[in-house]
Amino acid sequence: MSSFLSASADTIRERLRRFGLAMQRRRSLIQALQWATVAVYFTLLIIPACLDLPPQGATILHNMVMFAQFVFWGIWWPFVILSMLAVGRLAWCGVFCPEGALAEWSSRFGMNKTIPRWLKWRGWPTAAFIMTTLYGQLISVYDYAQAALLILGGSTLGAMCIGLFFGRGTRVWCRYLCPVSGVFNLLSRLSPISFKTDQQAWNAYSGPPPANPNCPPMIHIRRLNGVSACHMCGRCAGFRQAVALEPRSPNEEVLRYGAQKNSPWEMRLLLYGMIGVAIGAFSWTANPAFVRFYQAVAGWLVRHNLYFPLEENAPWFILTHYPDHGDSFSWAYGGCIIVYILAGGLAFGGFCSALLSLAGLLSRQGRPLKLHLAQALLPIAAAGLFLGLSATTIKILDYSGVSFSWLPAARLFLLSGGALWSFYLGGRLLAGYALGKSRFLGCFSLYSLCLPPIITAWYYMFWSW
Repeated sequence: MSSFLSASADTIRERLRRFGLAMQRRRSLIQALQWATVAVYFTLLIIPACLDLPPQGATILHNMVMFAQFVFWGIWWPFVILSMLAVGRLAWCGVFCPEGALAEWSSRFGMNKTIPRWLKWRGWPTAAFIMTTLYGQLISVYDYAQAALLILGGSTLGAMCIGLFFGRGTRVWCRYLCPVSGVFNLLSRLSPISFKTDQQAWNAYSGPPPANPNCPPMIHIRRLNGVSACHMCGRCAGFRQAVALEPRSPNEEVLRYGAQKNSPWEMRLLLYGMIGVAIGAFSWTANPAFVRFYQAVAGWLVRHNLYFPLEENAPWFILTHYPDHGDSFSWAYGGCIIVYILAGGLAFGGFCSALLSLAGLLSRQGRPLKLHLAQALLPIAAAGLFLGLSATTIKILDYSGVSFSWLPAARLFLLSGGALWSFYLGGRLLAGYALGKSRFLGCFSLYSLCLPPIITAWYYMFWSW
């Protein structure tokens, strides 16, 4: 049995190595796929925004607007998240992403200016994710084609403009400013494959000096030991006979290299953004407490004769405003959405951060352990993002008369699986530190307390409210 498993592992490793080399050699095919994706992307983004809103009872099979909405928010986003866990950034960032392809293309004709320090600020992915999430909720990006064009099209335009100023044949936007680059960076750490550089093979290489491959995200290929910022485009495969696409444990990057990838901004994005803000953004429409909160605010405004905030006169690109469909937000309603989502981000993120800080103090490892241990929450964060985004998938299909009897069980399986994975990953991570039995139990208990509030929030959203 052991010899069979060993042979199977060698076969998988060899096939992945060959696939990585094929990506390097078939650049023209990948570019054709990228430009085909760009064409589909712009078609589904622009044409529906020019059409009338779908009538009552419209379905994805009979209405272009509904079909585009389903493709973007029902298929694209949930399964991009899933692809990060399955194959890292290979499928989306490495092959299909239209924004990355356009950013790289525009930079080939740009000014090639030096990237300024302000643009390299590590907090941009966190800030961009939170601001984009908030703005998307305010203008109902999941429901209206004009809102999708504004946010997605605006991001694409920004990527191309940055490319015209900075870099030459690279993806400066993707590396520093993309609103979801930080999310992809974190989620891809759980993938079972990655490009890696064999240091011994690199040092032993004695052939003619090869031309340096063009790395779009501008990473140090010699120190490549996982996914993270790597787009897995395959251009460096076989470089110096040392770089190859390889299988690995989904826990490897967190356990083995997580202590080296310990940016405080990545932790803030994970705790406050991917967990806290995401819970707030997905749950406010279902939470009865939000309705009571808005009613209390509206009542206070009426009692003080402040009626302007209750008017629904904001343009659609500031707040949702589609009176013909009976869907318009007042200024006060928009303000309540912002407060609710940000409060959720601060509550969940602050709670988890405090517990992880206490674990760091108890372990006598301090902040390095806190930043490392936070990464063990990636599985539950990934499960929450997928469940929240796939709720839009289910809603759109429900409008079209499609229902799933197995949906509650599937959601429970995914949420439980993410929680158990995080529970296990936290224990494995702490076991790698020489803490002693009592400190280990104390740190593990503090870490474990992060999970119940997250699980409870998703439980209420899908099974209670």
